[in-house]
Amino acid sequence: MQTELQLDIKKRMDYTFKYNSHFGRHGWLRLTPAYSVKLVSEIIKKDCYKNSQILDPFSGTATTGLVAAELGFNAMLFDINPFLIWLGNTKCKHFSVDKLLFLQKEFNNCIDDITLSENLWTPPIHNIERWWHPATLEILASIRSKLALTFNEPNGNYYHNLVWIAFSRLIIETSAADFNHVSMSFKKKSLQFEFSQIKQLFEAIFNHIISSAKTKLAGKAKVIKGDSRNLSAQGKEIIDTVITSPPYPNRISYIRELRPYMYWVKFLHNGNDASALDWETIGGTWGTATSNLKDWKAQNKKLPVRLYDVCNKINSSGDKNSGLMSNYVHKYFDDMYSHLQNLKGLLKPNAKLNYIVGNSSFYRHFVDTEIILAEIFLELGYKSTSIETIRRRNTKRGLLEFNVTASWKQ
Repeated sequence: MQTELQLDIKKRMDYTFKYNSHFGRHGWLRLTPAYSVKLVSEIIKKDCYKNSQILDPFSGTATTGLVAAELGFNAMLFDINPFLIWLGNTKCKHFSVDKLLFLQKEFNNCIDDITLSENLWTPPIHNIERWWHPATLEILASIRSKLALTFNEPNGNYYHNLVWIAFSRLIIETSAADFNHVSMSFKKKSLQFEFSQIKQLFEAIFNHIISSAKTKLAGKAKVIKGDSRNLSAQGKEIIDTVITSPPYPNRISYIRELRPYMYWVKFLHNGNDASALDWETIGGTWGTATSNLKDWKAQNKKLPVRLYDVCNKINSSGDKNSGLMSNYVHKYFDDMYSHLQNLKGLLKPNAKLNYIVGNSSFYRHFVDTEIILAEIFLELGYKSTSIETIRRRNTKRGLLEFNVTASWKQ
């Protein structure tokens, strides 16, 4: 039962992804589960001292790394998604103003030379006409073809990557996707644009990206490919502060929202790739990631009793998918246990940890993510564990967001 105190907690939109769109590089691409620049900044100013080494083992859109670099700190980030690694490293790159001005000229010449062509490559997205009107799709395909000829496919050239990030934003701005809530849906009709409209929009997006890329970063951040459950090979006692927001156990797939970007810039090639990547991700639920749950077996035996209790309640709910959802919740915390156990080797003595998480609900049974995570911290030997309620989420009543904190003292 949710208390009156919980219902009085504010939504705090300044602690959500919507706040980020007004802050330079943070607004290049939106990702609904991304957390707030303001929240990360407040934690860094509270927990970090000069020369603190910051870690985010669930990089996402690299909010932690970019805020750290903006404030003069160095950060190491990990993610399992190649698109997010590519995006995060580009966002955190130090750019030369002279080279950016040259890129601006290249871009202007490129889009002035675009001609519309039929039968060009488009991504193999199922029911693609739901996303884009056929006329709009033809224009986007023509733009993409010209970009590939001029700037090559996305790769290690960070300046050219700025063009591709702008294109990624363009394909969403011209789509029928609707982001006015926690996940993604579609407008009733796809939108038809004229070439001149799309060209003007593309120029505006790119100019914004170029302008914010000119801002100097006082620190450094790097995103590395890595599974958060196995980071022990990345160093020994090198981290002072962990600031992260792992996926929540709520079945909202990161792949679903990233899919259009990843197909258009060729980080995904088919639905099987998407399913395989989501299965690797903690909390992933796309495609075969759900069906794989029926054969999943737990790796860890010392999970909190509270977890087993709620999994049993979910399993006994009587829904046809209750068994799968019970396994889903169990697997989420089993993976988080592996992550926190493996993480200890990277932490300096007295390292501080901040985990921004949300609770969830399955068949009217609340999964108290914050309490279960705090109990896992204690089981693994972490100290000074506490739970701070941050905000009320803009979803079902009783769903909140928390900062679960702890410290590592050998």
